[in-house]
Amino acid sequence: MASRTRYLLVALFLLALAGILFFSRGGNPSAALATAPAETLSPPVLSPTQILITPFPDGDLKDSVIAAGDYLLRQQLPNGELSYQVDFISGERAYSPSHVRLMAGTGSLFTVCRVSGNLEYCDAGDLALDHYLEALVTDPERFRGTCLFAEGICPLGAAALTVDTIHKRWQATGDFSLQDRNLLDTAVELGYFILSMRKNDGGFYYALDPHFSGSADPDFYVTHAASQSLLALVELYEMTGNDFWMEQAREVNEYLISQTVTEDHWHAYAFSKLAQLDSLSKADQAYAGQIAQTIINGEVRSLNKKNTSISTATKLEGLAALAQAFYLSGGEVQWLNPEIRAFITFVRARQLPDNDCNWTLTKEVSVEFGGGIFNSCDEPSIRVDGLQNWINGVTAYLEYQSMIKVK
Repeated sequence: MASRTRYLLVALFLLALAGILFFSRGGNPSAALATAPAETLSPPVLSPTQILITPFPDGDLKDSVIAAGDYLLRQQLPNGELSYQVDFISGERAYSPSHVRLMAGTGSLFTVCRVSGNLEYCDAGDLALDHYLEALVTDPERFRGTCLFAEGICPLGAAALTVDTIHKRWQATGDFSLQDRNLLDTAVELGYFILSMRKNDGGFYYALDPHFSGSADPDFYVTHAASQSLLALVELYEMTGNDFWMEQAREVNEYLISQTVTEDHWHAYAFSKLAQLDSLSKADQAYAGQIAQTIINGEVRSLNKKNTSISTATKLEGLAALAQAFYLSGGEVQWLNPEIRAFITFVRARQLPDNDCNWTLTKEVSVEFGGGIFNSCDEPSIRVDGLQNWINGVTAYLEYQSMIKVK
């Protein structure tokens, strides 16, 4: 018995040492590779937690989500590529797309699949996901984990949103197989990349140059990439059932709630997931309340007719996700309902063929672009992230409504 106890203590010591080596964060995110072999850095993958099945009642909002999904399907190319941006009046398309936004748009196809119960949208999502995953880069000699190469770098947000897309697929299908890929393995490796980008102060580097030495860019910054990473870590916990990921998520969240409050809809999603899978502390709830109030304080600006549908849809996302978080935490929610409906009304007025610009559209335009969310009367373009924001925001609101009815 003493011998077995001694072996156990040695094993625990080695595991603790590996963790210390992995999370010794310096200027180069691949520094841990010099001190520990990769196999000692990987926590075991456990059985995934049970998928939360949410009923989506028929109605105009559900129909709107499906219409947006139909637009994405009609515009998709045979190789899986999604339409990034198109002016539906001139027909002019943007030829310098953001692959980070396209990955997020892919995730919204799986959300439509889940809302509609129609696997056609999951099939389209698989086609797009398989296409965009060709940009994954793994190079253990230069950096830890796997990144998604986009626009000449490996952005932090690209890795996080790829995890989110895999999570959305899992929510819709309960499956991690895609062609010859195990998507759970892919998500975990992306998670290691996210963790390797942590700074000593608790924040993140936002991009890595995977060429030659695999060095982080200290000057690169993207809004919300840190909160997207927090959400990805919580989703990894949900998909694996491994407390390792929740511990990392809690650490990142502690850093984020010490920062200045913004209209951060991704942090709102993370709060919703934390409330669902674990709990929110009083500090978490206070910070979430400040996010909600910040969004509401900017409502007059957000609902100005010159404002874009893309930015206004993110306000819907933030409040709908926070409504879930407050409800699951036993907090007051009703004060958010009229604000959520105001944002829904604003954006939905721009879902073609409807518009708030007094345009008369031809039947051909309505058939080709129907379901798309255009940006504004001054900018009649449909961009993939506007659709993604709308699909995810309305779905979060429908989930919240189901929570109220179920409990």
